[in-house]
Amino acid sequence: MVRRSGILLHPTSLPGPYGVGDIGKNAFRFIDWLEKAGQTLWQVLPLGPTGYGDSPYASFSTFAGNPLLIGLDILIEKGYLSEGDLADCPVHNQEYIDYGTIIPWKFDKLCKAAQLFQEKASEKEKEAYKLFRDQEAWWLEDYILFMDIKDVYDKKAQDEGRFGAMWSNYWPRELALRDPQAIQQWKADPAHQKSMEIRAVIQYFFFDQWHTLKEYANRKGIRIIGDIPIFVAADSVDVWAHRELFQIDEKGQPLAVAGVPPDYFSKTGQLWGNPLYNWEKHKEEGFAWWIQRIQANLRLYDYLRVDHFRGFEAYWAVPFGNPTAEHGRWEKAPGHEFFKKLKETLGEIPILAEDLGFITEEVRDLRDSFGLPGMKILQFAFDANENGKDGNTLNDFLPHMYNPNSVVYTGTHDNDTLKGWIEKASKAEIDFIYRYLGYTPENLTKALIRLAMASVSKFCIIPLQDYLGLGSEARINTPSTLGCNWKWRSLEHQYTQELAREIRELSRLYGRNIEKS
Repeated sequence: MVRRSGILLHPTSLPGPYGVGDIGKNAFRFIDWLEKAGQTLWQVLPLGPTGYGDSPYASFSTFAGNPLLIGLDILIEKGYLSEGDLADCPVHNQEYIDYGTIIPWKFDKLCKAAQLFQEKASEKEKEAYKLFRDQEAWWLEDYILFMDIKDVYDKKAQDEGRFGAMWSNYWPRELALRDPQAIQQWKADPAHQKSMEIRAVIQYFFFDQWHTLKEYANRKGIRIIGDIPIFVAADSVDVWAHRELFQIDEKGQPLAVAGVPPDYFSKTGQLWGNPLYNWEKHKEEGFAWWIQRIQANLRLYDYLRVDHFRGFEAYWAVPFGNPTAEHGRWEKAPGHEFFKKLKETLGEIPILAEDLGFITEEVRDLRDSFGLPGMKILQFAFDANENGKDGNTLNDFLPHMYNPNSVVYTGTHDNDTLKGWIEKASKAEIDFIYRYLGYTPENLTKALIRLAMASVSKFCIIPLQDYLGLGSEARINTPSTLGCNWKWRSLEHQYTQELAREIRELSRLYGRNIEKS
């Protein structure tokens, strides 16, 4: 790690005409703007296909790409769609994403493009697709099968007025438990063969576009930080196809689920509901599934941010069926053994540890034993919940306490924007900031960004919303809520040359991205 700075922005938040940001031409323009701004890091959220609630942290697959992120403009360029095909786009509000409207519309267009690809792709592209099918078959075949079955039974459940129909509680038992004869019968049906092939082509579109975008970014000196949720969703192909790797009973129901215990943010804790790992089985298999997962992500990103890193040391296990996370317990995970095996197999891995929350000496030891950079959140430095009324100058989130082997953020995807947080902060919190700075700035948001940039942390990542000076209306996620998250989008006119120059000068002044200055 050398001193770098960059921006946190998920592709769904990029501007564009088709209802949701994507990895098409506007993503390339964003890379160009990052270069003008002198930035060498772009951090994204998980890129997998999202499910209920539209959260990137609840994906149907840890290996697949999100079809919603595919650039339709690139498919037009390749001749698999026409501008006329997209003229009926039902979403015209470009500031927020209407998932319920845009998902079915876009999937319909992707299916049309995939069918045309099968009919008119060049021999070169057909060869590239065949290579993709062969190389990714180890996860792709299960994924397209799972999504094909899921689509059929989701529609059936909707017709019955039922929601939340998962493979484990709604599919026929023989399909839920992967009876070989039932699976073979499904695959033999010509209609299913056709729809699964379309899903495979759509995955090819995603990975072809993403790898092209990543290569473009890397050529311009920009490295991409990806995000790996430690847990996978219950309603995912990962759990369905590998029940033995999770704490799942013979009917497919979890024995216990993930969450975090009560704290000052939530009196009842957070009940995430993810199935927990059967770590003994993972150890028996030499952590093969996890190694495949890390390898797959290393092809997508230059650095890997591991969400909820502390779960590798110990995790909060809540008995399945409990309405809150209050009555769970800490259970040990084989963190040292896992990271040792990872290092033996893959060498030095560029992992960033999300070490927030209830952190113990054991978690710090696991992080530091493998030299993994932790995270520093500037909002937490001045939060009265962390500091008490008058401020705690030994708070690990205050810049004078930082270790250089760390990544500093003004806030993460789970925080309010910096301006939004400041507007809600108490007088005591604001007074503490002024005392810490030693002066009263005209623009407190800019002053705190400067404080992060000036810190000794090797990496400094600022959410785009903070550079734009936006308030709570631009917050992308509020934990433990549904229906209002992951919707914010930036607008084309916000990417000004003036802002790029301002960010570039700030990075140059504090010795970040000096090779690009």
